[in-house]
This record gives sequence, C-alpha cells and structure tokens, in this order.
Amino acid sequence: MAFGNVNTLQGLKELNNFLIDKSYISGYQPSKADISVFDALGNLPAGDYSHIQRWYRHIASFDVNEKSVWTGQPLPQVVSAKPTVNSSTPTAEAGDDDVDLFGSDEEEDAEAAKIREERVAAYAAKKSKKPALIAKSSVLLDVKPWDDETDMAEMERLVRTVEMDGLLWGASKLVPVGYGINKLQIMCVIEDDKVSIDLLTETIQNFEDFVQSVDIAAFNKI
Repeated sequence: MAFGNVNTLQGLKELNNFLIDKSYISGYQPSKADISVFDALGNLPAGDYSHIQRWYRHIASFDVNEKSVWTGQPLPQVVSAKPTVNSSTPTAEAGDDDVDLFGSDEEEDAEAAKIREERVAAYAAKKSKKPALIAKSSVLLDVKPWDDETDMAEMERLVRTVEMDGLLWGASKLVPVGYGINKLQIMCVIEDDKVSIDLLTETIQNFEDFVQSVDIAAFNKI
C-alpha cells in the first residue's frame, strides 16, 4: 500500500493505512525516511489517525543527536501528489534478524483487552465469594384474647413456643383495647424466604382457647 501527499486528507488516510502493521516508514528501524515524513507532517495530526499518531509520538521521542546517525534515503517528495513508498518494496536496511520493537495498535489493543478481561474475571470471582444478602422483615403482631379473663401471660408463653426456621421473637407488651381487655402486641423478625406470615398467624390462632384473632399491626422490610 502506497501513500502520497501527507498534507492532504487522502495522503493522511493512505499513510495511516500504511502504518497499520509498521513501526517505521522503511524497514524495521528508524531511518531518514521517517525524518522526511515527520518533517512533512509538521505537527501531530488530529482526528482518526491512530497509527500515524502512534508512529509520530515514537519518532518525536528521539532527539536531534539520535536522528543524526540514522541511515537510509530521505523522501523529498512526501508532499507531492505521487506515491513515494510501497509496502512491497524491500529496503537495504531490512535484515532477517531485525526485530520490530514498536508494536502496532492491534497488538496494544489486544494486550489492553486481555488485561481488561482478566480484571473483569477477577472482579466476578471476588463478587461470587461474597455471602448473599438475606431478606428479612420486622413484623408486629396484635394477638387478641377472647375476654378479660384470658391468662395473658400464658397466651404469650404459647405464642413464643412457635418455632420456625428463620423466626426470631422480640419484645412484647400488653395494650388496652377497652372493657378491661388487653391485647398482646409482640414483635418478631422473619427471613422472608423461610417464614410464611400466613402460616405463622394460623399457627398462633391454633391456640384457640386463648387466641381470638391475630392481626398484622406493622410489616417492614429490614
């Protein structure tokens, strides 16, 4: 692939494509050909020219003394409209033992993608080791007796005998409802996936000698 006038949009596009798999303009080491194109560009081109930008920054990292010893032929016509370099043209400086020390963007992108995938995998593994949150609810029950002669202490004792996996009884108190009758207001915490509130209230109502009804006074997610 050839490139022509680097001061035109077409020339920049051709140069960018030319540098897709190359680190230098000619061969596998910097040469005067790189200086010619570098000087012809004048500045780092803006826009979607990632391969030119990679190459330009690399060439700009060399100082004047380092560039002065570069060999090869300059390209005096890089600002002309004619193509001056073809990727199929061999160069005198290219040798079998030359190594491309400045990788292409594809290599950099592949390495970045690999690192990103490793980080995502590490995060997923770390997250999977965290214990799952247990959904719980705080429930306040109103347990009403038949009359004022009901033994409220015994009724509370019976209520607390109800045991379920995921059920924890809490504080309680007697609340007057009128005519000398008190209701038992008792707090409990349940694990939502383990305890059915309907089953809990039905179980309490089975103490039918003491319990007239069971109502849910408050239900809050924890």
